[in-house]
Amino acid sequence: MSESLRPSGAAARFDDLPPVTVLLVRHGQTAMTLSRGYSGSGEPGPPLDETGLAQAAAAADLVHRVGDDLWGDIERPGELIASPMVRTQQTGGVIADRLGLTLRTDATFQEADFGAWQGLTGAQIEERWPGQLEPWHSEGTLRPAGGGESLVDVADRVRAGLDRLRAGTPGRAVVVVSHAVAIRAMLGVALDAAPLSWSRLRVAPASLSIVRLFPDHRDEVAVVGAPSEGWGERRR
Repeated sequence: MSESLRPSGAAARFDDLPPVTVLLVRHGQTAMTLSRGYSGSGEPGPPLDETGLAQAAAAADLVHRVGDDLWGDIERPGELIASPMVRTQQTGGVIADRLGLTLRTDATFQEADFGAWQGLTGAQIEERWPGQLEPWHSEGTLRPAGGGESLVDVADRVRAGLDRLRAGTPGRAVVVVSHAVAIRAMLGVALDAAPLSWSRLRVAPASLSIVRLFPDHRDEVAVVGAPSEGWGERRR
């Protein structure tokens, strides 16, 4: 899309290259969300709780409006992918029913593997492995005890997934249901930002972020962490 046709505030471009748009939806709330435990890909994880199911429905309503009366310059979603974790499969299933799409599973977009930190709160991790949690979030190269992933590991994994989407048919929109750390990593990859900045991004349960992947890798982050609640009814 030429510069004159792009919406006000969009990243500057001076060509007509169409992007692949990726709608990143975090799963709804679980018991681990409430306890603030580190719930990674080392196990299937907990299901959505009652609030989480309602959040998934709200997220589905929001995604359904993308390309219609919200973010009208973005294509209507035509594909749906979810991490294999229980909570993302449930959230993705609700979105699939709302949009009439088939849900595909891709482990590329699963949450970080937290190794021996799995299920523990930040305070518990700090007690058992003093001084490791903060550099895991900020430096990007530290791996949790027990064979977990560093943020750089997560970034390399999700970058490969985004590049596969980029290499497909341009001008389409794909919904990816994923997790807080993985979504922050995808936003960071799109911005070419260092891991230190990723933890500053708020990615609430069932929130929507939008990334536009261009062939030349000069990608655009259009939305970060838009909450899904309250989007069910169109404004008249």
